[in-house]
Amino acid sequence: MQHLFSSKKLPALLVAMSLLTVTVRASAADPSYFVGLGFEFASGDYGTGIRTNSVFMPFTVAVNPSERLDFTLEVPLVYQSSSAVVAGEFMGMQSAAMQSVPQSMSGTGAEMGPGPRTTASSGAIGDGQYGLGDMKLKGGYLLFSEEEYLPAIRPNFYVKFPTADKNKFLGTGAFDGGFAVELTKWLGDWVADAEVGYALQGKSSVLAVKDYLYYYAGGGCQLTERLRPMLFIKGSTPPVEGASALLEARLRVKYQFTKHTGIDGYLAKGITTSSPDYGMGAAVFHEF
Repeated sequence: MQHLFSSKKLPALLVAMSLLTVTVRASAADPSYFVGLGFEFASGDYGTGIRTNSVFMPFTVAVNPSERLDFTLEVPLVYQSSSAVVAGEFMGMQSAAMQSVPQSMSGTGAEMGPGPRTTASSGAIGDGQYGLGDMKLKGGYLLFSEEEYLPAIRPNFYVKFPTADKNKFLGTGAFDGGFAVELTKWLGDWVADAEVGYALQGKSSVLAVKDYLYYYAGGGCQLTERLRPMLFIKGSTPPVEGASALLEARLRVKYQFTKHTGIDGYLAKGITTSSPDYGMGAAVFHEF
């Protein structure tokens, strides 16, 4: 499974996706476009015994060739205060991915915990790193529209490109991918949303990654035409050998300033060892 996203197979996948986009756009009268800029912060030790603070700044471009089909490209800048973890592996379930200043570190690393550490040496593990993160291309298709007793059903997939520097431990240095199904149902002003998917991770020399199941579920209320608070839980099976399952609670608020411009923010609290202790983020988006 981990060799599914090899360099030999990726070009064929990209060609297929490009052909699909051209075909649908040819039949679409008015495609819409979105751009977004986000800022996210997370802090935790993720079971390694070393606290890592992370900043994740994704620039996002999205196109809807039709009312049912959408494609999104995410280009992130990443900072992390240590090399104990790889940015994205423990928070990769987010709309963007992210991770985690040593609390009490000796020069020999003797106080480090037994958790899922990277292969960084004890002398370099406390060095802060920053740079380009792994880019991600995502596509989705609204298979069934919502009906009175049935939710909307939207399958989606993604491909992660290893654009981050693995020598700085900002990425795994491998292609990843995944697929999922999202369900959405409105009941008056209330909305319920859930997704379950499976991620396929490429073999990495810096971290013992493995394939994992991921999910989120929650809902919210449209309080006004512009304001929608929501509460979610997000989780996954262990994405790294030696890690625990991931689980966090998240309070999310969407606010629409104008018809085409809005903001999406969240506060997060980790529940399991491999989740961040806490996190927060906001993104501004605009539709053309």
